[in-house]
Amino acid sequence: MNKNLVKVPGSERDVLSSAKKVAPADPNEKMLVTIVVRRPSTTAKLTSMIEKATNSPLSERGHLSREEFASNHGANPNDLKKVEDFVKEQGLEVKDINIAAGTVVLAGTVDKFSTAFGVELAHYEHPDFTYRGRTGHVHVPEELADIVEAVLGLDNRPQVSPHICVLEEAKVVSAAARKTFTPPEVAKLYNFPSLNCKDQCIAIVEFGGGYKTSDMVQYFNRLGVSQPELVDVLVDGAHNQTGVRADSEVQLDIEVAAAVAPGVRIAMYFAPNTDKGFLDAITNAIHDPRNKPSVISISWGAPESLWSEQAREALNRVFQDAASLGITICCASGDNGSSDYEHNNPRNPVPDQLLHADFPASSPFVLACGGTRLEGTDHTITNEIVWNNSPRSPIATGGGVSNVFPLPSWQINAHVPASANLGGQVKRAIPDVAGNADPETGYQIAVNGQQTVTGGTSAVAPLWAGLIANINQKLGHSVGFINPVLYKLSAQNGIFHDITIGNNNITNGNGAYKASSGWDACTGLGSPDGTKLMNALENFHS
Repeated sequence: MNKNLVKVPGSERDVLSSAKKVAPADPNEKMLVTIVVRRPSTTAKLTSMIEKATNSPLSERGHLSREEFASNHGANPNDLKKVEDFVKEQGLEVKDINIAAGTVVLAGTVDKFSTAFGVELAHYEHPDFTYRGRTGHVHVPEELADIVEAVLGLDNRPQVSPHICVLEEAKVVSAAARKTFTPPEVAKLYNFPSLNCKDQCIAIVEFGGGYKTSDMVQYFNRLGVSQPELVDVLVDGAHNQTGVRADSEVQLDIEVAAAVAPGVRIAMYFAPNTDKGFLDAITNAIHDPRNKPSVISISWGAPESLWSEQAREALNRVFQDAASLGITICCASGDNGSSDYEHNNPRNPVPDQLLHADFPASSPFVLACGGTRLEGTDHTITNEIVWNNSPRSPIATGGGVSNVFPLPSWQINAHVPASANLGGQVKRAIPDVAGNADPETGYQIAVNGQQTVTGGTSAVAPLWAGLIANINQKLGHSVGFINPVLYKLSAQNGIFHDITIGNNNITNGNGAYKASSGWDACTGLGSPDGTKLMNALENFHS
């Protein structure tokens, strides 16, 4: 094969802010890399099929089986063979080939990968961690230039953060503000159906942390809710490991999803916190022939600008795959207001000081979940506004306009504004929907057996995942890619609680984006009346 190397478009990476190069990477260090290969049918055929499905009654949607998808929309075997031949010539080992996902997983040393892909790998030191990284582009032979779409894993910097906020008692301003809820109480306020979701599986992806089954048993016994069946799927050498900060995220996700969808099976996909780990976790969940989740909950993310273009596009393609398979993906929209700048996390500085949408929530193939402040008693909501704790704390619901993805057809009539950035355009806007996220009105959960209260849009993704699982159980089939239908149904009275008060600016009181009647870039279409939404979906005819 001709060894003239060319750049992989979108693969360029810079040194992470506040990090510095300290030494070349050990040439004998072993590592895993995922190559993403083109699938010629993806854009045209799948987009057409998805658009056709969204204009059909839910009961008549023809979602592909996983076997049909692999056969009709997987990678070309000839392309995979060319990639396999090249990497073997370079002394790399092929660990896995996934035709459906169009991925090839490789193993080898730093030395071999550096030569094969024309990169210089080094170790970088950040105030909080060290990572193996690179600068510039990844390269492939000219013969593979049209075949290889992404090469992930050469750089293993932490990619995403959990969108969780723990209640700080000192910052709660009054006794009334301390009214918090168990997950079933939130479900009652949102009038969720109360079904046995025994036929449903929710996938939850995690990039750190863990849980202990004994703690889960204790928590659900205390709630009086049936214990979910929990299954761990370990990706790329990750583990269900407690004793770290991310335990709060993992256990919040499980406890909210399972408490509002009793009897559900939950498949936990643990993966490394890298762009490769993220892609591999989602790919494993979508194409899992054993657990077959119909809903995926993602509570981790980062500003669009902190992802490489190749990683964003590879993940967006996988989310499109999920839509064609009838899988709903619920994503937290972020906890850092319209800037998406995480003030207490130095690895997420967003130095450009612009406004950012959080990814993967900004993908047009996922349901982006924003946050509200919920007040209520028993079954009655007494007040619900945009979640924004500033100036007490620099946290608020994420939301805004993408700098990357075009405006989808189903948002054309939502009156999406241009991005508040100078020269901003009208593009994909988030969130789509919302739910309780303010830690001051948050969720009573247990973390490693200890009671605490948490919030953040991290809670809203599993909340909506649990609602979708209930709806799928009632309908007897999955609703799948639900965004276009929700926007069509939003005009019906009572399906959504329209949030009209507040903003998501955490630097001053003006608000980069403000709540308004109908869709807005703080809380989307609003929070749900779960039973009314289920009935509307059951009767939806296009």
